[in-house]
Formats: sequence, C-alpha cells, structure tokens
Amino acid sequence: MTIAKQIESYLSRSSWIRKMFEEGSRLAELYGRENVFDFSLGNPNVSPPGKFKSVLEEICKASRSEDHGYMANVGYLHVRQAVAQQVSREQDTIVTPDDVIMTCGAAGALNITLKAILDPGDEVLSPVPCFVEYGFYVENHGGVFKTVPTHPDFSLNMEAIAEAITPKTKAIIINSPNNPTGAVYPEESLMQLGRILKEKGKAFGRTLYLISDEPYRKIIYDLVVVPGIFTCYPDSIIATSYSKDLSLPGERIGFAAVNPNATFKKDVLGGMALANRILGYVNAPALMQRVVAALQGEHVDIAKYARKRDLLCNGLKSAGYEFTIPKGAFYLFPKSPLKEDVAFVNLLQEEHILTVPGSGFHGPGHFRIAFCVDDQTIINALPGFARALEKAKKA
Repeated sequence: MTIAKQIESYLSRSSWIRKMFEEGSRLAELYGRENVFDFSLGNPNVSPPGKFKSVLEEICKASRSEDHGYMANVGYLHVRQAVAQQVSREQDTIVTPDDVIMTCGAAGALNITLKAILDPGDEVLSPVPCFVEYGFYVENHGGVFKTVPTHPDFSLNMEAIAEAITPKTKAIIINSPNNPTGAVYPEESLMQLGRILKEKGKAFGRTLYLISDEPYRKIIYDLVVVPGIFTCYPDSIIATSYSKDLSLPGERIGFAAVNPNATFKKDVLGGMALANRILGYVNAPALMQRVVAALQGEHVDIAKYARKRDLLCNGLKSAGYEFTIPKGAFYLFPKSPLKEDVAFVNLLQEEHILTVPGSGFHGPGHFRIAFCVDDQTIINALPGFARALEKAKKA
C-alpha cells in the first residue's frame, strides 16, 4: 500500500457519508435530482442572517492593505473581545479576550486542544453516538479514543462514564446539542459530570479536561436551554464554530475558549496557541474574523429548522418509526427497523432516500437523517420512508 496504514484504516471507517454522497450523484443522473432525497450531509440550507451580507460588504469596502497581513496566532484582539463578551453571557462567567483563541472552525479548535493536552497513550472518552471524526482527532495527537454508552434516550450515563475513567484518562468530549441525536444535556447532568471528573481527577492525581463541542448551541427547539459548562466544572474548554448558527460552514471560522478558572489555564492557552501554528492553521481567516465580530448573538432563522423537524417527525411517526424527538441540531436518529442498520439504509436507497447508518456514529441499530434540506424534499420522501418500513417488516 502506498499510503499510511492509519490513513488506510481511516478511509474505511469514515466512508459512509462519502459513500452516500457518491450514491446520491449516481441516482440523480439516473432518475433526476428532484427524485432523489438526500438526507446524508449536515450541510445547512437555511440562509445566513440578513445582517451577514451587509457586514461583509461593509468590511470589504473598508479593506486596507494591512488588513491582509499576518496576525497573532490567537486572532485579532477586537474579535476576541467581542467573542469573550458573548461567551461570558452564555457561560455566566467573566471570560476575557486572553481566554479565547480564534480557529479554523470547531475541528481546528478541537485539534489544537487535543494537541496541547495529550501525551502518547492518554485516553479521551466520548459518549456515543458521536461525531465519527473525534476518534481520528484524538489519534492524530497520540491519544486513545474510547466510547461510553448513553441511555436509550441518549442522555448521559453517569455510571458508565465513571467506570470508563482510568488513570490514563485525560479528557472527555461532549457534544450538546448532539450530532447525530439532537440530544441536549441538562445542567444537572453536566454538574454531575463535573463532580465525577473532579473526584476521579483527585483519585488519580491528574487534571481531567471536559471539552464541549458546541457548533449547534443556538439551534434549539421548544424553549430548551443549552447550559454553560464553565459553571459546572473548572477544567473545561469550549470548541465551536459559526458553521451552523450562521450557516457559514465553508468559511471555516470558529474559536476555542478556556475556562478562566482552569487549573493550568496559562499553560493550556499557550500550548493551544502554539498548536494553532504548528498544525498549519496559523490563524483563523482574517476576513471572517472581522465579520463574526459584528455578528455576536446573531443566528439563522431557527423556526425554519423547527418546521423541518416537525414535518419529518410527524411523517415518520405516522409511518410507525421509533425515535426520540431531537431537542436541538438538525438531525433525527431513529431506530432501524432491521437489526442491521446498513441493511435498512440500503432499503431506503431503493426508495432513492439517502441516510447514514448509525454504526458510522458508534450508534448501531439506528440511522441518521439530516433534515437541513428543503421542506419539499422531506414531504416528497415520506411515502418512500413508509414503503421502506413496510419492506423491513416483511424481511
């Protein structure tokens, strides 16, 4: 083989979404794009807030030659000031610009965090189902990725988490609202998680980090509140992006924020700033930093996603599917009517419906539907979902 064995392994493990995308292109050529219902990609389809375009135009018109030069690895000071003010409100904690690092999206934030805190062999836990690339990020930096089961409704299983923590554990990554389930972890659960980490850290004589991946923080439904983690546990770090709440995934802009009460805050921030450079990110995109500084607190029209969620949930419930209604994000994670989730995803493909098997998210026995699509796509796909379920019952 001409490529690294690790990358060869990653290709086989991360191929589901790519396979669905390729299958969608093939089916579209055969049957027409309007007759293919692609729910495989979490690509936002709600437009950015109206203010985005005016801010972008204003910044571009006022552009100076020096605005395109190098900057501090952590990002522009005025941008970090704006972000710190917003994070302070969300976390009910005074956060300063020095606690914030602007990054190339949430992926950049997660990678600089893991690069800064992991030694070879350190273990990182994650409740599952979870975003498949967490494992790749952890292994990128010499760590060992370990999964922890959740309860059937996807809430945190504290006993399982406590049991999974060992003397080698260095961090746990949580994602709330969650991809792929849409679960939102309540404050009580996060406080309990903080107590477990504190107790285990004291017992093992090491600092355990709570890393919260939060790109869906503002995409929530039914008056649900996403609690802050900074008041739940001191050694906590936020990794997030503006990809979902501003519908800017292609702009690769996000940030990391370290709890101002973290035990080794100065060292962690210094390590993350260095990692931002040596991992090749150097710094977050200059233009988008300026844009998001003026858009703090803004978000897309969440009501549009709520309508899509309700269209899908009502239709699938009528058909007989079993699922937990998502409280946030734009994914539904129903139970597979067949024991093998891949087999059921294949039945859906026969109806020209593209979804992703739950096994691709460490959640076998389910499948993920990304409902960030046109309303009509959902409506037109519902008969096919019903037919696939009937086929599964007869299988």
